[in-house]
Amino acid sequence: MNSLGIILALGFFLGMRHATDPDHVIAVSTIVTRHRRPRQAALIGVAWGVGHTVTILAVGAGIILLGWVIPARVGLSLEFSVGIMLVVLGVITLRAGLRGVGEQVAEASADDGVTHTHPHRHGDYIHSHPHHHHPDAHPHAAEQTPLARLDRRLGSLALYQLLRPFVVGIVHGLAGSAAVALLVLATIGNGWWAIGYLVVFGLGTVLGMMLVTALVAWPFAVTGRHDRAQRALRLTSGAVSLLFGLVLAYRIGVSGGLFGAHPVWTPR
Repeated sequence: MNSLGIILALGFFLGMRHATDPDHVIAVSTIVTRHRRPRQAALIGVAWGVGHTVTILAVGAGIILLGWVIPARVGLSLEFSVGIMLVVLGVITLRAGLRGVGEQVAEASADDGVTHTHPHRHGDYIHSHPHHHHPDAHPHAAEQTPLARLDRRLGSLALYQLLRPFVVGIVHGLAGSAAVALLVLATIGNGWWAIGYLVVFGLGTVLGMMLVTALVAWPFAVTGRHDRAQRALRLTSGAVSLLFGLVLAYRIGVSGGLFGAHPVWTPR
């Protein structure tokens, strides 16, 4: 095998390993919780990998061929965006899981409304007592929210289902493209060989994430119709994403110096 073949093979397998980075796996796990079939989850992984590869190629080519230099604050901001994205994905997943818990409690209590308390004044005397609101008094139906309308109109389209992992992959690609491109540029002298490395690196990432998401979906497939188990997995995924995102954002924003006067950034 010639040196170019070795470079391409190395890029492919390193791309597969890159897909297993903790922040990548955590991010796609929150999305996979919506899908119970490994085949559907694998498509989520492909969408993430394509988004990641698009930005790796775009930014990497600019660095390798055009000599782009990414300022430290910009590089830190891109990595910080990954932490924020993990926090958002975690919150969304937790809200979905907790909403299921609330619905289960309501069904168990056979309650068709909401009981709560408000303080009331009688002259100088203030006290509170519980009272009941019937759900029919709610000002709008559940399907009348903007997000529900969007899901109802586009939810059956495969491209709409793949949009979220594609965008998540783009964000991850923006955050990691500089490190990959600079490493390749320092190792491979030929610019076009370096671009070829990025292409097969992206293909390896797509395959690796496809396998990762199919594996992540396996517990959801096994639990099947066991709603409690499904909900526990969803809540765990959301909590891990939220905590990891907060730690990552703090490390980059505070410890890494993003919010300081003299940020220092080492692409990795």
